[in-house]
Amino acid sequence: MTEATSQDMTEATSQDVTPPDSTVLRTGGLSWLFPRRGALAVAVLVPLLLVLIALAVLASSTGMSLSQTLSGLLGTGDAGTVMIVRDFRLPRIFVGLMVGAALGIAGCLTQTLAGNRLATPDLVGVNEGATAAVVASAAGSATGMVGDWWLGPLGAVAAAVLVVLCAGGAGAAGYRVLVVGIGVSTFIGAVSDLIMSRENDNTAGGVFLWAVGSLNGRDWNVGTPLLIALLFLVPLSLAAGHRLQLLRFDDDMAASLGVDLRRIRAAALALAVALAGTAVGVGGPIAFVALAAPILAHRLAGPTRVPVLGSALTGAALIAAADALGRVVAPVELPVGVVTSVLGGPFLLWVLFRPDRTTGKA
Repeated sequence: MTEATSQDMTEATSQDVTPPDSTVLRTGGLSWLFPRRGALAVAVLVPLLLVLIALAVLASSTGMSLSQTLSGLLGTGDAGTVMIVRDFRLPRIFVGLMVGAALGIAGCLTQTLAGNRLATPDLVGVNEGATAAVVASAAGSATGMVGDWWLGPLGAVAAAVLVVLCAGGAGAAGYRVLVVGIGVSTFIGAVSDLIMSRENDNTAGGVFLWAVGSLNGRDWNVGTPLLIALLFLVPLSLAAGHRLQLLRFDDDMAASLGVDLRRIRAAALALAVALAGTAVGVGGPIAFVALAAPILAHRLAGPTRVPVLGSALTGAALIAAADALGRVVAPVELPVGVVTSVLGGPFLLWVLFRPDRTTGKA
């Protein structure tokens, strides 16, 4: 066999196994599978996100004009305008972007683990656990202020441990974790409701605003630790997403490739819990973002990828859009969780009535 013939066979083989939405890039002895469709999705999402950030900066529930907003942003306006734009609005927007990114990634990981587009942190008890921890910390408070944001991750971890133990371990099949999570989520939600039913109106009213999902009052005091957490969790999630692509095969096939499925599932679930718990602790249980962001990112990136980065960008975009809409669509400002719930209902119906192209299931 000649060298030219051998090279032709190698190229033909690589073309056969290369996904149709990717390109093999080679340099010397190294090669890299470049996801063309995924890169195009990111190239579309980044400019869209920048536009939504600009709209969120300009949107005002107090009737502030465009010129006043710009002067406040540049620091040339009066002290009150500068304070509203720079000290209140900008930190709130960037905290919202990080919350949306965390929810998007958490939803992507849980959906991939369960093999079901409806499997989100909301349904596996994580969000309810984080909510219960924060709600319980406000019990007996005379001011109606919710507890510290870091209670969210602690509650999420406690709920996740309970789900895993009841499901039979972290390596249990995704559908089993999902079913057990629904039961645990219902129970924890009932406990939270019981706690709040015994509180005074002041405490219940203060916690209710947070419990529907709100970014009001969120500034760099929570934004800075949230950023530090994401700088640690996002790279790990990208690595986990790369390994989770093997879940497209059955367990026997993945095991034959030398993959420890139990370890991958446990690591991905731990990352999803940490991301969702942190996001809920900061912004409250904002509905439907963890559901919608991965589905939309999957539509853009294609069926051969686990779109972790795309889910982060889509989640951030959804929060930015909902935050801006909440400040302009009603006479009074609407919490971001209310806006996502209103928009999420029709989206959920669309998901239920439109089968997944890769599986034919909802």
